[in-house]
Amino acid sequence: MTSTFTAAAAGFGTGLSLIVAIGAQNAFVLRQGIRRQAVLAVVAICALSDAALIAFGVGGVGAVVVTWPGALKAVGWIGGAFLLGYGALAARRAFRPDGGALKTEGEAAGSMRRAVLTCLAMTWLNPHVYLDTVFLLGSVAADHGPLRWTFGLGAVLASLCWFAALGFGARLLGRFLVRPAAWRILDGLVAATMIVLGAVLITGS
Repeated sequence: MTSTFTAAAAGFGTGLSLIVAIGAQNAFVLRQGIRRQAVLAVVAICALSDAALIAFGVGGVGAVVVTWPGALKAVGWIGGAFLLGYGALAARRAFRPDGGALKTEGEAAGSMRRAVLTCLAMTWLNPHVYLDTVFLLGSVAADHGPLRWTFGLGAVLASLCWFAALGFGARLLGRFLVRPAAWRILDGLVAATMIVLGAVLITGS
């Protein structure tokens, strides 16, 4: 049986692999951190939003599985297929010659209110966040049975650590994350993690 620590570690790794990607939200958090504008509010919104969505995914998908045990197999296959697909896309980015970089230039959010509204829009109006946090994390968590909430807690911790590091460590991380080579390395790690998790989810269903 999966131990509590293993479930939490799996949640942390899965959550981190889904969060660490080049995107508007990460660029916004990094930009706010570099400019030292509303960093605490932005990091809190991102982390708390992820926590709420992860809880909804773990609880929602878990409830479906409890009500209909046969759903676990279907959820495992679908979630595993999505993870394999995400892993393939990350691998493609990792091997792309041009690579990618997190662009931090852009218009600054000149007020706390503007920064908060921008962050909320980037978080809650992004359709991919629901697929990542609600369905994918929910489906992987369901595979851990009674320890699914421990898995979810690990994913929440991963989100908190990432956004805190991105926002408050922006002065140091910014020099690293603006380099395409850095993201090729990160995408390679993300690809490996997702492909392994997707294969495990499918074979265990």
